[in-house]
Amino acid sequence: MKDENRKNESIQTWSDSLDSVVAAPEHHRVIFENERVRVLDTRIKPGEKVPVHAHAWSSVTYFLTVGDFIRYDADGSIGLDSRTIGFDIEPGAVMWLPPLPPHSAENVGDGEIRGITVELKD
Repeated sequence: MKDENRKNESIQTWSDSLDSVVAAPEHHRVIFENERVRVLDTRIKPGEKVPVHAHAWSSVTYFLTVGDFIRYDADGSIGLDSRTIGFDIEPGAVMWLPPLPPHSAENVGDGEIRGITVELKD
């Protein structure tokens, strides 16, 4: 049952055209990929808004640089505003993320947001 749940976690319910590397290539660059993982270098400069995209797999992100951001759902409603979560994410922080449905993100801070993300395909 545990393995079945893990596999269900990565079931994609949106179009491949929304994959982060396809829909937002100026912000997501593949730096390694094989049959088990894909590693992305993600960068969002101050004032930039990342187009709507999705992440099909659970992942671990290591933040090299951080800043304030707003994540919007596919309809443009605010899903998360980092300024209101009650804690700061510091450089060197590591976060686990489940698959993320279509969303966009906007860097509303003063510096670049940069993270290395390891997406787990299996």
